[in-house]
Amino acid sequence: MNKELRELLDKINAKKEEVKNLANENKIEEAKAAKKELIDLQAKFDVLYDLEAETEDEIKDKIEKGEEKEVTNNKKDSTKEFANAARNGFRVNNKMSEGTPADGGYTVPEDILTRINTYKESKKSLKDLVDVEKVTTYKGQRTFKKRSQQTGFVKVGESGKIGGKGTPQFERITYEIEKYAGYFPVTNELLSDSDANITNALIEWIGDESRVTANKLILEQIATLDEVKLEGIDDIKKALNVTLGQAFKPTSKIITNDDGLQYLDTLKDADGKYLLQPNPVNPMEMRLCAGATAIPIVVIPNDDMATKTNKVPFIIGDLKEGIKFWDRQLMNIKTSDVAVIGDLNAYEEDLTLFRAIEREDVTVKDSKAIVNGYIEVTP
Repeated sequence: MNKELRELLDKINAKKEEVKNLANENKIEEAKAAKKELIDLQAKFDVLYDLEAETEDEIKDKIEKGEEKEVTNNKKDSTKEFANAARNGFRVNNKMSEGTPADGGYTVPEDILTRINTYKESKKSLKDLVDVEKVTTYKGQRTFKKRSQQTGFVKVGESGKIGGKGTPQFERITYEIEKYAGYFPVTNELLSDSDANITNALIEWIGDESRVTANKLILEQIATLDEVKLEGIDDIKKALNVTLGQAFKPTSKIITNDDGLQYLDTLKDADGKYLLQPNPVNPMEMRLCAGATAIPIVVIPNDDMATKTNKVPFIIGDLKEGIKFWDRQLMNIKTSDVAVIGDLNAYEEDLTLFRAIEREDVTVKDSKAIVNGYIEVTP
């Protein structure tokens, strides 16, 4: 891929982020305009990419006819490029970059990077439900105005003295980036196997570890909130109508696990109709429908959000308002075929060790936006 196409691809990725951010901020018209720009950029990329491919085909045709000498093909197979880098140990200095792989540069080709993102999104990730903010420093703060019950103005008679009123109060949320890491031993037989096996294995290991890490950190923060025992559908409705109230009920969801889904899937109304119904607009989305309440259900597998001591988790609320994920977005990957870690000797056992590091923090943004509920079931 030539320099012009690579720069255009960077603009496309940046524009995608802009569209997402505008949509998340409910700036719909601006998001639509940005999306149109994104479509235009993508169309330009496709045209230039096709022209480059046509040029290469012409060169190959001339070579076959003996009209020109063999030339280097500028268009590289990203999967093979990634696989060859893996076989050669990546030659990493200290971090992932999008430079050339020649001198200490670990290149993740564009399609491989996309596949990693797609893989992570195909799994159930709580990170998709919370407020994610990318940060550029390891430590920082955000200022919020405190909630307070205002009482309104006081009636004052003619020539009467006007009394003082309370002013807004503020508080800060602090984050501090931590490092999370792990190493992955890979047999050199695997690295000598097909390109597809190498990429799939590395994508699965690194991508899924990142997803599980995010889920763990988010659930740890939710667990810091007081547990609320829910006896049934009436307590769920009370959590929505009263505890969360009109500030959060319209944007709330119920996040539960497979056991919670089984519980909800057996609930019926007085007429024997099941309360769990598909959303008519999006049949793949389930909703709990009871009277005036219709709330979306998000199911996290038991492996990611376990039922503990017969207490099925029922997290109710708006996690985008309740939880903040601070993403430093630094992923360091380093490999070695001679490293020794404890009893593991890469050289002796013919292994390659991959070390992955990421940095992030998760904090409670607004505890009033979440009900940390559970329903006790009989084993």
